[in-house]
Amino acid sequence: MGTTTPPRTLAEALRARGDESLAGLLRARPDLLSPVPNDITQLATRAGTRASVVRALEHLDRFALQTAEALAVAPDPAPYDTLLALLTGDGQDDGHGRDDAGAAITAALPAALATLREQALVWGEDTRLHLVRTARELLAPSPQHPSPTGLGPTVAEATAGMSPGRLQEILAAAGLPATHDPVSAVAALAGLFTDRTRMAELLDTAPVEALSVLDRLVWGPPYGEVTPNPAPPVQWLRDRGLLLPVSTRTVVLPREAALHLRAGRAHRVPEPLPPALVTAAERDPQAVDRAAAGQGFMALSTVEELMKRWNNGGPAILRAGGLSVRELKRAAGALDVTEPVAAFWIELAYAAGLLASDGETDERYAPTPASDEWLDLPAQDRWTHLATAWLAATRTAGLIGGQDSKGRALSALGPDLDRSAAPEVRHRVLTLFASLPPGTAPDPQSLLARLRWERPLRTTGPGGPAPGDASDLRSRIALWTVNEAELLGITGRGALSSQARALLDEGPDEAADRLAPLIPEALDHVLLQADLTAVAPGPLERPLAEMLSVLADVESKGGATVYRFTPGSVRRALDAGQAATDLHAFLATHSRTPVPQPLSYLIDDVARRHGHLRIGAASAYVRCDDEAVLNEILADKRSAPLRLRRLAPTVLAAQADPGSLLDELREMGYAPAAESAEGDVLITRAGARRTPPRTPPVPVPEGPPVPDSTLLTAAVRAVRAGDTAARAVHKDAAETAAAGSLPRTTSAETLATVQAAAMTGSAVWIGYVNADGAASQRVIAPVKVEGGFVTAFDHTADEIRTYPLHRITGVAELADEQST
Repeated sequence: MGTTTPPRTLAEALRARGDESLAGLLRARPDLLSPVPNDITQLATRAGTRASVVRALEHLDRFALQTAEALAVAPDPAPYDTLLALLTGDGQDDGHGRDDAGAAITAALPAALATLREQALVWGEDTRLHLVRTARELLAPSPQHPSPTGLGPTVAEATAGMSPGRLQEILAAAGLPATHDPVSAVAALAGLFTDRTRMAELLDTAPVEALSVLDRLVWGPPYGEVTPNPAPPVQWLRDRGLLLPVSTRTVVLPREAALHLRAGRAHRVPEPLPPALVTAAERDPQAVDRAAAGQGFMALSTVEELMKRWNNGGPAILRAGGLSVRELKRAAGALDVTEPVAAFWIELAYAAGLLASDGETDERYAPTPASDEWLDLPAQDRWTHLATAWLAATRTAGLIGGQDSKGRALSALGPDLDRSAAPEVRHRVLTLFASLPPGTAPDPQSLLARLRWERPLRTTGPGGPAPGDASDLRSRIALWTVNEAELLGITGRGALSSQARALLDEGPDEAADRLAPLIPEALDHVLLQADLTAVAPGPLERPLAEMLSVLADVESKGGATVYRFTPGSVRRALDAGQAATDLHAFLATHSRTPVPQPLSYLIDDVARRHGHLRIGAASAYVRCDDEAVLNEILADKRSAPLRLRRLAPTVLAAQADPGSLLDELREMGYAPAAESAEGDVLITRAGARRTPPRTPPVPVPEGPPVPDSTLLTAAVRAVRAGDTAARAVHKDAAETAAAGSLPRTTSAETLATVQAAAMTGSAVWIGYVNADGAASQRVIAPVKVEGGFVTAFDHTADEIRTYPLHRITGVAELADEQST
């Protein structure tokens, strides 16, 4: 009474857990749920597979991983005290604060061990700690994959296959008595290396050069190459077993000897506590919010400008996908930013669903219909849309300009920019920003150190770290996150803004409410100047900004935007369907200063000549009521490439298409207008091209999603019920098969047993074959038996089901303690 048998396997340890603990395991390792295991045994088997263990190790923090690495080089099973000793060493203060470090390790070890237990990487009581076999294989040392601890194999492992005579020679050189068999010889040598007093006496007799060799091997890698005739110090070490042969040219420092030289520590620098974030600067929180809001408004302006540039159809898509280097440079010049920054804005617009390919034969990028809806939103809502899309995007703009694994260049909007780790890294970086007081800017290097502690190097092979790309990519994404957050207005002057804190903690609506008062109010007026310019002293209302962008060219940006009126810009407005009277009325309405006379003259002069010439498709033709104008065009040498000829006194035909003819005559100083087949002037609307409806790109998840509480509860119930069915103890063992096989009974016996169970309300164990021929075992509580069917509560499925009696292979009663 009151005693429990220690678990003998991982399955038994999981079976002894409560439902909440099992749910915690499935939450921490969601890959175990695909599909839901049939029972505890299958869950344990799946938890020990290589892919699942690797994924679990990748998500450990550095100290939890160091704890697992220490268990991998400890005896199996290992007592808690042995594990603690491997992490703290002999506990002596060496002048470098080892006592303080030991206290920190002692305090942090229970939590690290609890994490390993929760994730089913460690099982057993504190007196018998077992690291799952797959994790031990991944973290244990081997010649191909040295241990992360830098320790080599044990004496027993290193001497496997060594001749008995050679073992006796090593014992004699080490001053140990001879033994009668290799097993006792190995034990004697290992006992020497683990005896601190005798080992110290042996090393006191070693040459100084031999101690230098040990110093180079003690913290790893423990393997070294030797010549056929090694130097005397190396030979001294080989003779006494301090270096054991792995091959004819390779020797290894055995684990027991290395631990003595390390004072019992498995790691040179245990890291029980995460590195602290270093403060780079402390700023006024209100100044941070204002700076972030200003940068956020600039982000909106930049994305809007990009949409405007590609309104009539953006650049063509490369055959391999993505944007060419030339087009990226062109976009960077148009936005007045560097190419990496331009790539970030393009990728952000794509991730937010504002840009996509048009799907035509000559495929190009263009704004989506969703971009028009986005432009209609208030500024604060447009910002939260971009910020939310950036947080969730797996597209990684920082990779652009680099190369993929095959040496091909990575282009903007290309197919190979998705990195599943990006959203998790961005969220974690911003969470660390949020952990600091408002207005505090962290040092980027301390930020990287903290992230590396939380997600140390990945393990891809037995004891081997992943290539640098995996961990280095996470560091690069973190640095890109810091820069991109500043560009987007998530941070201001290096510190997290209050609107970004609200976005992380409370959602987009609260963030928009925080941002709204900080965004400058849109203006409905400009200031016209006598030098044919207009000054917008702040952001303009959208209808005013759109009309002004057609009527004038942007000359400079900043706190105030300067627009310049030119004949070409006025003609552009007339081509868009505006009349001269409309333009005069527009300027008079929206200018706080009188309309300058030169501007009025410019509009009237361009309007007087606009449409005087008419161009249509013949291939193309020029029509004009003034014959003298046509004579002037024919006499102009610059018109020779157009191959014009007179069809009538007021009509010229050209071999060029209408668009080219328009451009050429405008370059010659004329102001032609295009006309339709009916003879009407064609109105060219700016921004008419849109892609078909497109949804934003779906982020590539990093592993299976974390299950919700409903799924976890159902999964735990299913696993428990399946385990009950698989381990059911039957009353009549002679008539039923051994556990795991289907029971066999006659039809009459089956009917009688289920009827009796329905009357008494007891549960029974059945074998069942479904319509597809798949056999299974189930524990059911019959409720009703009629018409050749039994209706019962299925404990395995945790629901009421109906079974045809002819598909039940047999039935057996459960033991009393299991049926209750």
